[in-house]
Formats: sequence, structure tokens, C-alpha cells
Amino acid sequence: MNYLFTSESVSEGHPDKVADQISDAILDNFLALDPSAHVACETMVTTGQVFVAGEVTAKKYIDLPAIIRRTINTIGYTKAAYKFEAESCGILQALHEQSADINMGVSRGTKMAQGAGDQGMMFGYASSETDNYMPLTLDLAHTLVYTLARIRKEGKEMTYLRPDAKSQVTMEYDGKNRPVRIQTIVLSTQHDEQTADGRKVTPELIKQDVIAILLPRVAKRDARYTTLLETFLSDERTELLVNPTGNFVIGGPYGDTGLTGRKIIVDTYGGRGAHGGGAFSGKDPSKVDRSAAYAARHIAKNMVAAGVADEVLVQVSYAIGVAKPVSLYVNTYGTAKVKMNDAEIARRIGRLFDLRPAAIIRDLKLTQPMYEETARYGHMGRTNEVVTKQFIDSDGKPFTREVELFTWEKLDRIDDIKKAFKLQF
Repeated sequence: MNYLFTSESVSEGHPDKVADQISDAILDNFLALDPSAHVACETMVTTGQVFVAGEVTAKKYIDLPAIIRRTINTIGYTKAAYKFEAESCGILQALHEQSADINMGVSRGTKMAQGAGDQGMMFGYASSETDNYMPLTLDLAHTLVYTLARIRKEGKEMTYLRPDAKSQVTMEYDGKNRPVRIQTIVLSTQHDEQTADGRKVTPELIKQDVIAILLPRVAKRDARYTTLLETFLSDERTELLVNPTGNFVIGGPYGDTGLTGRKIIVDTYGGRGAHGGGAFSGKDPSKVDRSAAYAARHIAKNMVAAGVADEVLVQVSYAIGVAKPVSLYVNTYGTAKVKMNDAEIARRIGRLFDLRPAAIIRDLKLTQPMYEETARYGHMGRTNEVVTKQFIDSDGKPFTREVELFTWEKLDRIDDIKKAFKLQF
């Protein structure tokens, strides 16, 4: 029997994502100056204000206001009409040193004995449903708001767009969990009251532009999107809901207070698989909420790519101050292509991958200042690439570094997995 499944995404201008990006920009700047820095940074944004609090242990300090203002400017909050603007917003900070009790459990005599920064369970998930091994509903939802942001920043079409936006995609699946068609797309985008030529911006106008401008650009992502979206627009059973409240002028931190860590399902798998509950942004890699979730994704993705199963969920759990994981769990949802049960698969994976925090940090190169990019459009399913990033030193001067992004998305353990599971090369 067919069923419906839904995932959502939000743009970089959504208030919670503004908070996430500020927290991760601060983390990146600390790591760029001191790779051994321990950071737990929380941000709240509201009308005209940014509040930053948390714990930091680092050898060098950073120009916090400059980093915050640059981040907000990059997102696009650059006009007084938004009631939250990069150059004029107030900034309050309350950063202090990390708890000595926590640090005692994390920092050990030998590097590989480094304990987990907290207890908890973390999940990684992968599916053969898309080329990037992500759920199709979430991948499409991300692509919608990402493309909308690109159109806004280009400033040539849909020039009434403001930074805040949300998307939601409902897909129909058949009884074998294969995507059949898009049932519903919901898109809500903040906008000016009038166009440049004086016309009132209405949901009808935005919907026309979504059909004529946004969806054709999204369809170019790959041939599958082209087919799905063409069918969606021609199928009378489907719904395209654009700004269903009727008006979305007031938005961003002026319309809704934003907090770090409130979009963890957007950040991960859109409701597929599972989530342990810990947020990512603002946390250095000694916090297994972040690093172990990336490691679990790395394992799950390489397992699916190697052909162990079509769908894989990996759970790893820790006790604070203890290096070795408490447990490792694997669920292949009945899609395994090897003649062993999930418990046997988990034991074999446990022998292949070193999941001690220090080993994860080493193998995935997690002391790099690589995190601001993760705070928009999802931490998983992204492109592994080397980029040149700019940072601000303690004196407010800019400097650059080459950084490798999304190392957990590498398919670099396929051969090891195939060998371990006796799969043909």
C-alpha cells in the first residue's frame, strides 16, 4: 500500500539558522586560531539583538562582534526595514571558561584516551534513494530553499524576496518504499510589501514566480527532479501551497526569536532514520553530539555505497569521559544484501571503524574550521570539497585558510567494507 512522507527545510535567513550560523562562525574562528580550542557556544537572535553565551577554552581570543556582524551580513540582513540588521544590531556576550570537571573527563594524558565530552546516543543514516544517499524528501526541500536564496542574492529575479523562508515536501511512496511522485510542496518566503515597480506582492504573484523561475532551476539539479517536478505541475491531485497565511513581510529574528540547535531534524535526515536529540552547531568536535553523528553518517553512507544494504541506520552511544563507545547498533530495515543479521553486521563494523572520539577527530579532520557551512541547508548529503575561507584574528585583521569541508561525506571506506563483508569488487 502506498503512503505519504514529509520533510521540511529552512533557509539561511530563518531565525534559528541565523543563530546556528553565528555559533558555528564563532567556533570556526576559534579553531582557525587554535585547533585545540574547546567551544560550546549558544546564540539567541531577536529584534535588533544578538545574545551569545557559552563555554570556551582557547589559547587565543577572537573579535566576536566583527564575526557576528559579518555572518549576519552574508546571510542578507542588511536593511533597517528588516528590524534586524548586521551593522546596527546590539550584541551581548557571556562567554566563560569550560567547566574544569568536564575538561577533566575530556582531556587525558594520551591523545587517543580522550573521553567523550558528554553521554548520549548519536545516529547516522543513509539510503540509496538519491545519489548523495539522503532521503529524497529532504534533499528536495533543501534544494528549494537553497535555490530561492541564490535567486535572492543574485538580485535579478524575484527581487522582492527577503532572507527568511521555509519549504516542505510530501512524497508518495509505494509499498517497497520507492518514491512515486510529489504530492505536496509548501513554500513560505518572506517578502517586501511591493515590487520595485510598485505592485503589491501577493501569494499569487509569488506562486507564479515559483512556477516560472524557481522550480525550473530546481529541476536542473538532476534528471529525476526534472521528471518529478514536471509530473507534479501537471497532476491535478497535487498541491503547491505558496505563502498559505497570505502575507509574510514580518520575518527573521524580528518575527520569531531564533535559538541555536532548534532545527536538528532539518540538520540531519528530515525525519527518516533517527536522531539522538543533541544539536550540532556551536560545539567543537570533542562533543560527540557532533563528531559521533558525523562518524555514524560516514559509516552508513559507505555501507550503502559498498552494497551492504539499500538503507542503513547506525547508532553509537557514549558515557562522559570514556573513550570507547558504550554500544554500536545497526539497522538495515530488511534491505541487507549480505547473509548475516544486523547484530553480526554491527560487530563487523565495530572492528572496521575506530569510534573513540580522538580517532573520529583524526580520521575526519574535525579540528579544521569547517563548521559554518554545515549550519545552513543540512549537515549531511553535502559536497566534500576544499575551499579557501576567511577568518578574523584577535586584532580584527582578516586572514585565509584552506579548509576541507564535509569530510564525513567521503566514500573512502568502500573497499574496506567490501573486503570485510566479502562483497565482489
